[in-house]
Amino acid sequence: MKLSESINIGKPLEEVWKVITDFENCPNYITGIKNIKIIEQPENTLVGFKWIETRVMFGKEATETMWITEYIENEHYQTRAESHGSIYLSKLSLERSGQNTILTMSFSSEATTFFVKLISSFMGFMIKGSMKKVINKDLADIKNHLELHKKG
Repeated sequence: MKLSESINIGKPLEEVWKVITDFENCPNYITGIKNIKIIEQPENTLVGFKWIETRVMFGKEATETMWITEYIENEHYQTRAESHGSIYLSKLSLERSGQNTILTMSFSSEATTFFVKLISSFMGFMIKGSMKKVINKDLADIKNHLELHKKG
């Protein structure tokens, strides 16, 4: 499954980057995230940055270990998680649009077990619709935090 959603934020790209890489404070403004615990924090790079994230997914709390696999400052970062017979990749990308910033969140999942592949073939469209809602809510939360609550 692959999907990608974007939102226009009325703030400069560098300010948006600063917020989306302030992982410890994400639970303060992304309503789906309940807790983040940093477990690895490399110096001078985001690659290898690792955390445990607890969020509400499909009405239940879910905890995943996530880590950053690539990044280019003020452009994008990609995270990876492996659980429940799947590999999950998420990417947040920034694009300058005049004085604004286009923030894009992309998500893909790949089933690694036969059982998950089978379930995905039957329920993939429902899961994709739910994930699209989660992504759009996260993007809206980031936009609201930057435009309504952050000064500067």
